This record gives sequence, C-alpha cells and structure tokens, in this order.
Amino acid sequence: MSDDPQHDGPENTGPPEWGPRPEAPTTSGKGAEGKKPRPRRTGWRRVIPTWRTVLGTVLLLLLLLAGGMVAGYLIVDIPPANSAAKAQSNVYLYADGSELARDGEVNRENVSLSQIPKSVQEAVLAAEDRDFYSESAVDPAAMVRAGWNTLTGKGKQSGSTITQQYVKNYYLGQEQTVTRKAKEFFIAIKLDREVSKADILEGYLNSSYYGRNAYGIQAAAQAYYGKNSEELTTAQGAYLATLLNAPSAYDITAHPENKPRAVARWEYVLDGMVTKKWLSQAQRSSMKFPAPGPAKASAGLSGQRGYLVEAVRDYLTGNDIVDEDTLRTGGYRITTTIDKDREDAFVDAVDSRMMDELGDSRKVDSYVRAGGASIDPETGRVVALYGGIDFAKQYVNSATRHDYQVGSTFKPIVFASAVQNNATTQDGARITPNTVYDGTNKRMTVNNGSPTGFAPANEDDRSYGPITVTEATDKSVNAVYAQMGIDVGPTKVKNTAVDLGIPADTPSLASSQGAVSLGTATPSVLEMTQVYASFAQHGKQRPYTLVDKVSKSGEDLQLPERAEATVLGREAADTTTSILRSVVDGGTGTAAQAAGRPAAGKTGTAEEDKAAWFAGYTPELATVVAVLGQNPVSAAQEPLYGAAGLPRINGGGFPAEIWADYTAAALEDEPVRDFDLELEEGAESPVPQPTTTAPVPPTDTASPTTEPTGDPTITPPTDFPTPPTIEPPTPTFPTEPQPPEPTEDFPTVGPEDGALARQPRWGG
Repeated sequence: MSDDPQHDGPENTGPPEWGPRPEAPTTSGKGAEGKKPRPRRTGWRRVIPTWRTVLGTVLLLLLLLAGGMVAGYLIVDIPPANSAAKAQSNVYLYADGSELARDGEVNRENVSLSQIPKSVQEAVLAAEDRDFYSESAVDPAAMVRAGWNTLTGKGKQSGSTITQQYVKNYYLGQEQTVTRKAKEFFIAIKLDREVSKADILEGYLNSSYYGRNAYGIQAAAQAYYGKNSEELTTAQGAYLATLLNAPSAYDITAHPENKPRAVARWEYVLDGMVTKKWLSQAQRSSMKFPAPGPAKASAGLSGQRGYLVEAVRDYLTGNDIVDEDTLRTGGYRITTTIDKDREDAFVDAVDSRMMDELGDSRKVDSYVRAGGASIDPETGRVVALYGGIDFAKQYVNSATRHDYQVGSTFKPIVFASAVQNNATTQDGARITPNTVYDGTNKRMTVNNGSPTGFAPANEDDRSYGPITVTEATDKSVNAVYAQMGIDVGPTKVKNTAVDLGIPADTPSLASSQGAVSLGTATPSVLEMTQVYASFAQHGKQRPYTLVDKVSKSGEDLQLPERAEATVLGREAADTTTSILRSVVDGGTGTAAQAAGRPAAGKTGTAEEDKAAWFAGYTPELATVVAVLGQNPVSAAQEPLYGAAGLPRINGGGFPAEIWADYTAAALEDEPVRDFDLELEEGAESPVPQPTTTAPVPPTDTASPTTEPTGDPTITPPTDFPTPPTIEPPTPTFPTEPQPPEPTEDFPTVGPEDGALARQPRWGG
C-alpha cells in the first residue's frame, strides 16, 4: 500500500484536517454561538457611514468645538479701547487730486447711566435687545439666523446682543471678518462675567453712533433735539433708539423721504416697550412722533462740500464698496469724480441767475432752493453736483432727495417708450414726432374705445385742438401725453423709465398708471440726469459714479463694474433728441439757447408749483436743474407762487437759465459738437406748420402771466392751431364715451385720490 494519504475522489486532495470544519446544524439556523452573521454591505450602502461612524464623528466634533471654546476663552483677552473710538478722518479729493473736504472730527461726550432717563434706556433695549438683562452675553441662535438671512438675500442683519455690539464699538472695529466676529464672541462672554449689565449698557449708549457725526447718547441728544440726555422724553429717546439700526436710513432731515420708514421703526420701538410693560398702552397712544431739529454741519463741510461728501458716502455704502460703520471709522482716501471748475461754475450760475434775484421782503423767497447734477454721458462720471445754498444752513441735499414730482421732464420717457415699442395710436397710426393728437383741455383718455376715467387739464386750461407730437412736446400739452401713455401702455412706460435709470421703487412710478406719463413720479435730480445722459449717448449708458478711487493704508478698494449697456434703441433715443431739440429751438426751453451749443431739453413743473425743472444735454454733457420750494426749517415742500416777484416759477425760467450759464462755462474750452442722429422711420418728414395763418406772438413783451409753461417770451395764440397744409394722420379723438365701466388698468379719478377734483396742473 502506498504511504500517501487516502482519498476517494478527485475533490478530496488533502488531508481531512485541512478542510473547513462544518458548523453544527441548529434548529434556528444560527452559527455555533447562536449569532446570525452580519451581512456584507454591498452597492450604494457601502458609501453610507454607519451609525457608529456618525456618532463617533459627532462626538469628535463636539470635543474639538468644546476645546476650541475653552482655548478661545483663555487666549482672547479684553483689549484696551480701540482706535476707532477716536475716529480718523476720511479725506475727500476732487477729480484732479486737490482736497475737497475732511470728515471724522469726533463729536462725543460720555455720560453716566444715571444721566439717561430710565425710559430712554428701555427704548434702546426695546429697539436692540429686549432681553438684555436676562440673557447671556451672546445669542448663537440669533447669530446663525442672521447669517442665514444674509446669505439667502434677506438683507444684512445683526445677530448681536447689546454686549456684542458694545464690544465691537469700543474694543474692536467694524470690519466684517470671521476673525473679528470670533474675538467679539469671546470678549463678550468674558466681559459679561467681569462687568455688570449696567456698566455694559452705559458703555454701549456712550459708544454707539447715531448719525449727524454724533457718537454717544449725549451728543445725539444735542445733535437732534438741542438738549442734554437727561432732558430727553420717551418719544425722543425712542427716535434716537431707532437711529441705532441704521442712522442714514432713518434721519428724516437729511432724507425727508425716509419719514414713513422712520415712523414705522419708531412705532416698533414703542410697541416693544408696551410688550415688555415698560410703557402703558395709554402712554403709548398719547405719543406723537418727535420731529428732530435742523442739523448743524461742521465748519469743514460748509458750502457745497457737505453735500458732496454726503452724496459720496451714500454712493459708497449704497454700492457695497464699504459699509456705513466701517466708513465712519475713517482712514479712507476717496478721489471723487467732481470737477472743481465745473462745481464752481454751477454755484456761480445758481447765484447769479436765481439767488441774486430773491429778496428778504417776500417770505416765499426764503423757500427757493435749487438742486443740480451734471454727468459726462460717455463715462457716466458725475462732474458736478449742486445740493443747496449751504450745507451748514440747509442739511438736506436737493440733488439726491426723492420726493419732488418731476413734472413734464418725464414726457420724453413716454415718447421714447413709444418709439422703442413701435407703439401706435388708438387708430393704429405709428407714433412719430409728426403724429397728430387731440390737445383739447380735459380730454377724456380712451383705451380700446372705452374711457379710462382720466381726463387731465392742460396748464391754464388751454385747449390746442389737433397738434403734432413735436408741437405738443414744445408746449408740454398734458392731454396729448396722457393719451400717448395709454397708447404705449403704462407698464411699458414704467419699464422704459427703469431701464433708463429711474429706480423701480420710485414713489408713484407704478402706483399712478394713468398719470405716470405726466410726471407724478419722484426720482431725484441725479437720477433724472442719468436718464437724460442716456438720451445724449444714443441709448447707451454707463451707470453713474461719484468715485474714481478709494484707498486705505495704501491699498485700493474694488469699485463696482460699470460696463456700458444699451438701455434704449438708438432710433428711440435719437428721435427723442430730435423733439427735445425743438423744445430748445422754439418751445418752452428757449432760454437754454444761451449756452451757445446745440442742445436738447425739456421743461417741467410739479403739481402746485412746488418744483420747476429743466433737463437738458449737449452731445458732451447732460445736466438737470430743479428749483424746489422747500421750507428752510422743516425741509417740507412749499409752493413757489410769487417767488422772485413772479406769478410762478417755470422750468423755462430760472432752471433753464441756470442750465445755460453752467453749460456754457463747463464746456468753454471744448469744441462745439452737433448731434449725430438716426431717426425712426417717418420722423424725417417735415413737421406741419399750422402757424402760417395764425398771428405771430411777440418775442419781447409777453408777461409770465400770459404763458406759464416755462418760456416768458412765447405766447401761443388763442386760436392755434389751424389745420396743417400737409395732411397729417387722423387725430386721436375719443369716441363718445358711454361704456358703463372704465378699464381696469387706469384710475377712475386721477394720479392720486381726489386729484382730478383738484384739477392738478402739470406743465412745462
């Protein structure tokens, strides 16, 4: 026999002890130890971590976080007061590098908590941190919520407690960095353990910024109400508490249009005091909003300098170049786009043409103010800005406030929209400069054969009968443009206005569809200059800028991209220019001819004659001038009837004269350029001249009372016009209006409730 191991078949190739030991069978199907083997993870389950892995990771992260918290608490010490508590100056320069102004002089006087009324302290807590005395120094949940809201586009929000805000104001800085936030977190915790709540609140009230260059509650009380902090009422304290959220957004003196928002925030503060039982409902109901007193500018910001600095600050913060808190800590060197010679020329033009004509014997003359802006259309650079008589005497900036109606200076936007959208009249005729409309006073506008309920009056209730678009623009005929706005469509008109540079949220731009074509909207002078600069640039636009360069510690900040874009087709822009040239050549804006340049422009007058405008441009420069009726104390709007001894102030008077003087000086050393226009089809046809059989008005004897539309040297005859010799398109007359209901797109009364009953007068 062989000595090799025995085997019975080919599968048995080794000794029995080498093979796997079979498990003993069990009734449960489990292994020898009674445990079912764990199945292998296959497929996509292999990439999913087990619960043991997740638990271990979470525990590790918690340990690391706890360790980091302990380390941070031990490492970060409470530092001495920061240098920002003594704000540096920002230096503002003209475009040529010469100094325009400096700011940053600190206005601060610390007071003890006992010098601040309890109700004022509680108003601040109601505004900023209602659970201050009972909560911890930090609120992680609020910080996470604020960060999420910021990331998701709901606006920058603070998740900081008063303790954290105090740490930021007094010990750190305003920069928005992770490092600064981490330090703020740990210092706040440590400070809360070492300092009383009362001391923290006192420090917060003395270190916070309230606007008007006021640091601390005492400086704020003096700046806004001319009294010491211990004399503040609850209502006044609630307004100062309102300012802590965003001073520039709630100062109703610098920006009167902010009042609704400021009042709403003030009411929020008082309601919070009622909720916390710091104020009774009866006391709350009896309170009236405490309007702050006039602001006082520092000596270094007198004249136009304060207006320019304020406008530049708003531009920097509004375009997220630097936030308000960081900017006020100072140290920035800001080169503006302002041309010093042109700025001086603007001041000279306002003084010589208007201010010198005013007297002390007429109260209304004290209401007369001007605002102006001038933009280089090719670059979008604001080369001059006129804000008012003197920043030290009039704090509100007339070039940037947003609450005066622009009147008929809006009409070119309506016509431009008509050309851009190939709009037609109710009879199907394409709208061109030669299209004939019915200029009858109080003519009911129609839409698809139905009356809209909107029948605005022409200025002085004049009726013009059949009249071309060019002539209606020359004479600022409301009846024509009210109908044209309906023919184009209010939504399209609004869209064109927004494309040209008017903010979409401008009051009355969307809310008064029927009257929007007559200029009920209230964009600022600067924003209207952007619009007319786009006309001058053949429909192309670079968003305006007030800043050429911003640097700090030798490093330049990144400025917004301002790529040129086509906001209006060239034919629409150039055809609009063609009818605006007619306004200057023979319409309400003839005073602009004194600039000695080819010019286009439009006059405008606001309802109740509270403002008069001239918006015009040459190929090189777009400039808008507004004369505003403004109360010298409250900055409220006032009518200008009788100012300078005139029955009314019109766009063709002071505004056009100022425009002409400024433009002549601003372009003195530049060659004369003419407009290069590409017109829409049908615009080249000769304009009908129905005045051939009408009497020619005198050019030098007319009184302003005979022609209030802006040009005192032109008096349209009462029987104007006679039918043109060239057969025009059929005028747009309304059908006999008998439908039971007006169309839903237009008001049944007028631009505002009751406006038609008052018979508003928008004119040129």
